[in-house]
Amino acid sequence: MKSPARDRARRAMAATSREGFLPPDQVRWADADRPLPIGEGQTNSQPTTVLDMLELLAPVQGDRVLDVGSGSGWTTGILAELVGRAGTVLGVERRPRLVDFGSRRVRALNRPWATIRAAQDGVLGAPDCAPFDRILVSAQGTELPQSLIDQLGDEGVLVAPVAGRLVRVSATAGGAHIERFGRYNFVPLVP
Repeated sequence: MKSPARDRARRAMAATSREGFLPPDQVRWADADRPLPIGEGQTNSQPTTVLDMLELLAPVQGDRVLDVGSGSGWTTGILAELVGRAGTVLGVERRPRLVDFGSRRVRALNRPWATIRAAQDGVLGAPDCAPFDRILVSAQGTELPQSLIDQLGDEGVLVAPVAGRLVRVSATAGGAHIERFGRYNFVPLVP
């Protein structure tokens, strides 16, 4: 059965060509369903993995979204399409060259409600801009980062790869509900 969130994510991905977020030597493989190197030991994630993550995240128009490990900016651009002009998307990235590359690519989309900035040393996410309705993490940790859960607003959702599984955290009045899905490989999360 198709989910509305998956259909919306698929349309947003189609409106945000992966090709524009790859280094020149990788563009010819833009349609391949596999992760592609973007430099600095990082990858542009496999499209089906991105689709799975976005379906679990289920962002809607007007959401405030944090994209942790924004890399080349592709997921930041897709998220901007999903939340529309009424929303905001903040991508954070540790690699300065990728911050520059991703920022230029996102600006070229003409979605000014989305930006990418350098991650602060010693800080995971963007607690200075919290709370967020949705948080997407595109790098794998060995455990679920409580500091990111703390950046969720009421009824917020976080999707992150943890120890080889996709984890979906739903903030509730009594704490957080955690679900695990599938098996995935990601570059390591740098805390």
